[in-house]
Amino acid sequence: MSAERSAQVVAAARTWLGTPYRHQASLQHVGCDCLGLLRGVWREVIGPEPEMAGPYAPGWAEASGDERLVGAAMRHMTPVQEVSAGVVLIFRWRDASPAKHIGIATSPDTFIHAQDGACVCEVTLSPWWRRHLAGIFAFRD
Repeated sequence: MSAERSAQVVAAARTWLGTPYRHQASLQHVGCDCLGLLRGVWREVIGPEPEMAGPYAPGWAEASGDERLVGAAMRHMTPVQEVSAGVVLIFRWRDASPAKHIGIATSPDTFIHAQDGACVCEVTLSPWWRRHLAGIFAFRD
């Protein structure tokens, strides 16, 4: 991913800071979940969303057992090995469970995400978060 695209992604993600958490939503300053945050940044930086997420319950990953987030990332983004500004981080809560959380790195040590019970915020990519990384993906130029 180019430095220009990385800067665009980080700038777009930061405009979502403070947006309240709302399951399945993707409206800046109104509400979003982690996927909604990514969808909103995608729309601003890339353009129309490449596919519709469809409705999903809070426990969708455990119920289906499918790696839907990783699969969608593989279809529309480029896997990368290192965390850097602008990449998408996908997290798995438990080793045997499908990945079900997304964030956008703002540096090698920080990321923005929407988590249930909180608003969109920028946090440290602590050792706990790093242990739960299931994939790192870059927006395509």
